[in-house]
Amino acid sequence: MSPERKKYLKKIKNEKILVFTFRLLIIISFILTWELLVRFKIINSFLTSSPTEIVNTTYKLLIDGTLLNHITITMYEIIISFIISFLISFIVATFMYFIPIISKIIDPYLTILNSLPKVALGPLIIIWAGAGIKSIIIMGLLISIFVSTINIYTSFINTDEKYINLMNTFHSNRKNIFLKVIIPSNYNNIISTLKINLSMNFIGVIMGELLVSKKGLGYLITYGSSVFHINLVITSIVILCIMSYLLYSFVEFLSKKNIH
Repeated sequence: MSPERKKYLKKIKNEKILVFTFRLLIIISFILTWELLVRFKIINSFLTSSPTEIVNTTYKLLIDGTLLNHITITMYEIIISFIISFLISFIVATFMYFIPIISKIIDPYLTILNSLPKVALGPLIIIWAGAGIKSIIIMGLLISIFVSTINIYTSFINTDEKYINLMNTFHSNRKNIFLKVIIPSNYNNIISTLKINLSMNFIGVIMGELLVSKKGLGYLITYGSSVFHINLVITSIVILCIMSYLLYSFVEFLSKKNIH
């Protein structure tokens, strides 16, 4: 390995360490500041809770055996919604790419449907799908699927023409161009869409749980709000943040699997 290569790799490694360190410092500083503000009564813990209270609430929920059940249900709903919405988005975007007339027909409808306030459709979804997990997953799909489809299709049609022209000189058909050029060239864009899709699914699922669920972290937030149990509300939100980070880390791991 050349000295220049070693120097470059060392630079990359140091940058990763620096990013991780600052990320850790930010969250530690936030937690410490929050706890100190509560301890010195600068803010009211009855309204804001505190890191200590969150830990205590989490421990109590673990002891009574309800927390893992709520987390499992919410995670299941998010993952199912995430997978289905991405698959449908990718398939629809692929059809739009291969058959441009489909794109011209449904493009305005995608924009219109994406602009609809999905929470306003909540009562209809409950009537059609019932007050259960099915309606929650549908809510997650509605929030994310249109954005994902538009993003993926836009990436496909904006692929650098020089790569496509190169494939055309070898008389490649559209299928080979799609598999060898379009998808690899837009891998990072697809990963970015996954990240957006994930965040939108979180929003959709929690909205659904706030409306109809009897289990899940959204239900805990609703219940905690109704009895003014701020510790329970903020504990649920913190757990959602942790879940979001874990799933984001998984997508980030996929982004490092370069297929070019």
